[in-house]
Amino acid sequence: MQKDHDFPELAVLRETFELGITRDISWRRSQLLALEAFLIECEQEIAAAVSNDFKKSPAETFLTETGYLRGEIRFALKYLKSWMKPDRVSVPLIYQPAKGYYSREPYGVLLIIGAWNYPLNLCLGPLISAIAAGNCAAVKPSEHAPHTSKVIAEGLARYLDRNAICVIEGGVAKTRALLDKRFDYLFFTGSRAAGREVMHAASRHLTPLTLELGGKCPCIVDKGVNLRVAARRIVWAKFLNAGQTCIAPDYVLVHEQVEKDLLHYMRDAITAFYGDDPHLSPDYPRIVNKNHFHRLEKLLSASSSWCGGATDLHDFYVAPTILQGWTLDADVMHAEIFGPLLPVIAYANIGEALEAIRKGKNPLALYLFSSDSKIQEIVVRQSQSGGVCINDLLFQASIHRLPFGGIGGSGFGAYHGKAGFDTFSFQRSILKRSFYPDPDLRYPPYGIRKFGYLKRLVTFFH
Repeated sequence: MQKDHDFPELAVLRETFELGITRDISWRRSQLLALEAFLIECEQEIAAAVSNDFKKSPAETFLTETGYLRGEIRFALKYLKSWMKPDRVSVPLIYQPAKGYYSREPYGVLLIIGAWNYPLNLCLGPLISAIAAGNCAAVKPSEHAPHTSKVIAEGLARYLDRNAICVIEGGVAKTRALLDKRFDYLFFTGSRAAGREVMHAASRHLTPLTLELGGKCPCIVDKGVNLRVAARRIVWAKFLNAGQTCIAPDYVLVHEQVEKDLLHYMRDAITAFYGDDPHLSPDYPRIVNKNHFHRLEKLLSASSSWCGGATDLHDFYVAPTILQGWTLDADVMHAEIFGPLLPVIAYANIGEALEAIRKGKNPLALYLFSSDSKIQEIVVRQSQSGGVCINDLLFQASIHRLPFGGIGGSGFGAYHGKAGFDTFSFQRSILKRSFYPDPDLRYPPYGIRKFGYLKRLVTFFH
């Protein structure tokens, strides 16, 4: 057994898994129920921690963190027994009598590295899938959301099996030290740059992994749609969590005939949601820290705001801001914004919009507002993204039956619901045969006649 002198809790997890404790459905159910109890009984404590990290309202925390996670747990509990059933397969006549099936087995000891923007969801969402699949797990919350990280560490230690689940807090050095250890699976949510480092670390141990990264998620607004509804939904999705959402619309491509009207409706929606001064709104969060604030302020200083643009360093406040008059070559378009700045760019036809999207790396999500079924089909067929949502935003990540994951630069692998169970399981093939019959045909020596008969038999019955 590998000894983890720097992280003795990892040796405990390894021993627990090797004893087979986590394989039983009763253990999996008990841990999922305990995790649900943590989310319910500590809801106010969790909301206070997230508020201390982001000034996020309790309502937004429930919608994007605890409420979603509770739904994911209930979904897993409902279908766990069926997910765990082995799948029988037919066996060709040449191998009869025999039984063939494959089971879904847990990988073992996992490392889950969460992100700071949804500090509870992006740690516990993968953990729910990992527990359902029967694994032990070490959870590494983000140090950039320290209050939430502390609640996770203290809460999971109280509610879950400490011999199977542990939380390891710390900064970048701690994460790198963890990545030097051998795990059976890695799950990472974060930036592309950090994702490359995680993938490099995984290669040293040939460890399978899932990367959930970001990307510049486009939103296309076609002519002939209800612009008021489209504007409200775009504004809500973009400025949720102050734009610090990996599947938020990063920029809007709007048909040139309706650009002016969409801009006005979006400005009206900002006022309706957050008031004349969003700085005073209890429903508008803040930027996570000074570094990200200055990064956004630099982007803003090089841009021209159509509305918004106010900042406050002392409060890490960046107003919901719409940018107009920019091209795809602008600085703000070179990387994911990950903040409350929304460029709006006009296009003349759908081909031009799709060409603009293809110039970037494959996004985690693509959004389209269109009432034209032909346009919908063209956009889906002629683009690549982790997911697509038509006439709304974000909710493709909320449906438990839909896999959530990226492609190319936005990552690989998927989770949520059964997709998460499958991600943290591997398919183990099992074939059972009897000792008889045991014909000599399979064994050497192979003469010409025997080989010819064997070829016909294998070709016909395989």
